[in-house]
Amino acid sequence: MPNHALRILIADVQHFNCMRIERLFNQLGYFAVAPVQSLEELLRLTEYGSQPFDLVLINSSMADGSLNLPDFFIDNHQVRHAFIFDGRQAQLAAVPDCIGQTVWISHAELPDLSCVQKLMAAVDPRLPFVGTVISDR
Repeated sequence: MPNHALRILIADVQHFNCMRIERLFNQLGYFAVAPVQSLEELLRLTEYGSQPFDLVLINSSMADGSLNLPDFFIDNHQVRHAFIFDGRQAQLAAVPDCIGQTVWISHAELPDLSCVQKLMAAVDPRLPFVGTVISDR
């Protein structure tokens, strides 16, 4: 059974993409999902938030070269896990397995349901373990 208390943040400049990804989480029973559409919003929430996020999904293009996303998430105590998608656009090397058990990078333009299921198996301790490999489609 999913942990309904997990806090998930989705960051993409396209509102439609945020809503599409949020629906995938809703299908799996996760409803504490917040979308943001700018890097400034994401930084504000992850730097000054009172509670950490269990998972942040971000389109790599949001950083636009101004922020090294993998390093930012590895060093950020307000983010437990991060999934950076559309990494090819930002010329990030795909890392389907975890970096330090917390950061994944995918070249997929958007995560699909299968990807989100595999991701949540690594993030949500209440789910049965199905592996940590995240699709790089």
